Amino acid sequence: MGMDSAFLLIWTETKMANYTKQLQKIVAEYRLSGQSWPASTKSIADWAIGSGRWSLPASAAAQKCAEDISRAMREEYATDAKGRRVRIKHPASLKRGTEQLVLWDDIRTAPRSHMLLSFQQRRQQIVGDCRQLKTDVDSYNDAKQAEDPIQMIFDFSRDLAELEAA
Repeated sequence: MGMDSAFLLIWTETKMANYTKQLQKIVAEYRLSGQSWPASTKSIADWAIGSGRWSLPASAAAQKCAEDISRAMREEYATDAKGRRVRIKHPASLKRGTEQLVLWDDIRTAPRSHMLLSFQQRRQQIVGDCRQLKTDVDSYNDAKQAEDPIQMIFDFSRDLAELEAA
């Protein structure tokens, strides 16, 4: 990674961290203002926009559109020859030169290399989600030792078998 791309990566990560902090501050202000809590993100967003705390910069329109397209592609399904509901579009993150890209392909036409990478990355996301869930449950149980601990089972074999049998 060259000096310019390393600087750009650090700058981008810092910018996103600052933006995240700003959004977290908006949530805190929402709660302090006496708004309904618990709340939906839509309610918080409506309040943030209405109170002038957040607006979409013109430069963010393409990013917002890309996110919406990504969400739409994730929700595109078809039924395969055995009657299974299958996601059609699959992303794979890869690096081309100094640029990090997420490329989408269609399961019906994608090369094996793309699908292998996509499936591996999705599995890692699931493992990361499970790790965070375990950390959250462990912390909750530690803080509430007077109560029965909440148990989490991370072996999904039975769940998958039941879903496949249904």
